[in-house]
Amino acid sequence: MTTKEPDTEPESAPAGNAVPTRAVEASGRDNHDSLKYSLLGPSLTKAGQDTVDQSVVSEIIYEASKGSKFFNHEEERDKALTAKVQQILSKKRELERLDLSRELRAADNLIAQLELSRDLTQTIVHVDCDAFYAAVEQLDRPELKNVPFAVGGGVLTTCNYVARTFGCRSGMASFVALRLCPKLILLPLNFDKYNAKAAEVRAVLAEYDRRFESASIDEAYLNITEYCSSTGIEPAEAVSSMRQEIFEKTRITVSAGIAANTRLAKICSNIKKPNGQFVLPNDRAAIMDFMGALRCRKVNGIGRVFERELASVGIETCGDIFNQRQYLSRLFGEKAYEFLMNCFLGLGRTTVQPAEEYERKSVGTESTFQDMSDPAELREKLRWTAVELEKDMRRAECKGRTLCLKVKLHTFEVLSRQVSLPKAVWLADDLYNYSLPMLRKLEKEYPGMKLRLLGLRCTHLQSTKSPDTLAFFGLRRKTSQQDSSGATELDFVEGEWEEWPEIMGGSGEATESGLGDVELTASGPYRRHGKEILPNPAEEPVVDDRWDCPVCGRPQLADERQFNEHIDLCLSRQAIRNTVQQDAIKQAAPISGRSTTPDARRAKKRGRPAVAHDPKQKKLCFG
Repeated sequence: MTTKEPDTEPESAPAGNAVPTRAVEASGRDNHDSLKYSLLGPSLTKAGQDTVDQSVVSEIIYEASKGSKFFNHEEERDKALTAKVQQILSKKRELERLDLSRELRAADNLIAQLELSRDLTQTIVHVDCDAFYAAVEQLDRPELKNVPFAVGGGVLTTCNYVARTFGCRSGMASFVALRLCPKLILLPLNFDKYNAKAAEVRAVLAEYDRRFESASIDEAYLNITEYCSSTGIEPAEAVSSMRQEIFEKTRITVSAGIAANTRLAKICSNIKKPNGQFVLPNDRAAIMDFMGALRCRKVNGIGRVFERELASVGIETCGDIFNQRQYLSRLFGEKAYEFLMNCFLGLGRTTVQPAEEYERKSVGTESTFQDMSDPAELREKLRWTAVELEKDMRRAECKGRTLCLKVKLHTFEVLSRQVSLPKAVWLADDLYNYSLPMLRKLEKEYPGMKLRLLGLRCTHLQSTKSPDTLAFFGLRRKTSQQDSSGATELDFVEGEWEEWPEIMGGSGEATESGLGDVELTASGPYRRHGKEILPNPAEEPVVDDRWDCPVCGRPQLADERQFNEHIDLCLSRQAIRNTVQQDAIKQAAPISGRSTTPDARRAKKRGRPAVAHDPKQKKLCFG
């Protein structure tokens, strides 16, 4: 399956320099150079941006958002980051005067230990649909194939690849995108349509790995090691066949990365976009060469802030990490230090399993809206959020001991408060009552505050799932309506709040949600934004060759004669048991108001009620 180029060349598409790769330091340069680079947004590395002159894009974003509340907030953040970078540089200069041979040996020892964990036996695939929302919309409107268009309102959620040649990308305010591409067509979101198409894609993925792991509505990880071993097909051929099958059944193109672990597969899937695949051999030398030349920003987990901090100390590619290894723990902390070492070595997890099987750290919900300051409206919004969180807690079958409140002011400043609860909660009334004092405290700290986002989250979770007694005894679990439907939604986001991407707006021309005054309903776009992770497709129902006994509940062979004999036996056992128990009760009954058995007389002397003797219990004698 090959990628077809657009039939017509987009008009006035900017071209030229590649994406800037090194964050600019403030000293000796234009003070706003780093801010302009930051304003390019988190989706700077999206496919389709390689030929775009990002300096032109950054200037347009800078001028379009200058003076807005968002711009002022980002400017303050950039100043704080500049100060932090200066501190990092100052600290590094101090470290360079010290003897760091101990840190150097520790880093080499860590590398040696991490090398022992390298697993090259697995074949992991990351599958990512190409411009998914736009591709789904194009199925209904094929005339848009060679026209720049995007999906979203005030903020773009997806752009087709024609629009990307102008510099448009997800997370960008629509008024900025229209300045980059005046002919850009904007389409509204339709998550019902996207979820239906995503289900078709997931059905194909399940044929190659039943236990694939959803990463979002349009991407997933698969472990095809077993599939390739059982079929004798090479990984590249298997993935190519899978992509072809997806296209034939859904008319959606997907790109894929094939590598030894999830981190590498994620990186590789972006290399041949759109509609392509890239294979990184399961060979240490090939992996080290690949990572040595890879720019840090390409690694999932390194964003704009961390990229600039790393660039300030001379780390632009993952290969540069090795030369700075003795400074990393002192400059960035142990957690970032180990993360960077894993990036340098190209290590990542090889375990792939359905997302719903991961232990949840938190359950949260939030919504974005027009600036709101009225206390009554804020409490109504808090109540609505509590109701939505209760729904999520019910789906996740858990309750939490810690409740967090998150708000974003109209100035884009984010505040959070949390409280430890006297008991684990999940009901909306409890969530509201415990979060209201935190909101009141914020109102006192920030008189007349205006909010544009409000969210609640529960942590320190406790399960509310009912125990499966049949499974405990090794028996087949009884199926239910809920189990067989497989339609439960899981808003699985590891330790993160669910939110829309950041945008470059906020001056009234675009709202952060991009939805204006849309009604806040449970099924509305605020609740469903593409980050929800759905369960894997349910397995085909198997015709059960066993019948459940109506007496004992145990599964029996589906043979009418044997089944009847088993029921007769169960009934006989039950009848005998009832008779024995009745006789025991009669024997234990007091005669003429006096306790006749020794056990009963001893119990009476000690002030305890007499207990009927159970004939099934044996008396144990010791010594």
